[in-house]
Amino acid sequence: MPFAHAGPPLLDFSSSESVQMFRVINDVVMGGASTSRLGSTGAAMVFEGDVSLKNNGGFASLRGPVRFPAESAALLLTVRGDGQRYKLTLKLDDSTSTVQYQAAFIAPSEWQTLRFRPTDFVASFRGRAVSAPIVRLVDVQYVGLLISDKQSGAFRIELKDIRVE
Repeated sequence: MPFAHAGPPLLDFSSSESVQMFRVINDVVMGGASTSRLGSTGAAMVFEGDVSLKNNGGFASLRGPVRFPAESAALLLTVRGDGQRYKLTLKLDDSTSTVQYQAAFIAPSEWQTLRFRPTDFVASFRGRAVSAPIVRLVDVQYVGLLISDKQSGAFRIELKDIRVE
């Protein structure tokens, strides 16, 4: 493990129970035509599908519950994928009318653990940056992943686990 102070996984996606806690949210909620699905390799959660720009669409996402310990200084995501740009998302509640915090990354082709500090996240609302306090990990109730930014076509990313340091 590359991060000496990382704890045990908060979410271990080799467990089918962890995968089942997550749900897909695509642009169809706004009339878009993107499709996606969640699956499992037995070692990781797979998020794959097709982003369509039809009907002013253009995103696919997933979200599930998480609770970070009070002393969490950073989030560690072990991931591999297709080289496309994704956003790790954090939400303080499950409402569609509240701010979402996003940190962008390029999905590496080989397994890699990416480190995200609270200052790496930008507050946004419906795709637009907004002014908000820096996110406190202890306040986060939901974690997710988003592919958007006019990246149309097929995508595939695997998530192994989420840890904190």
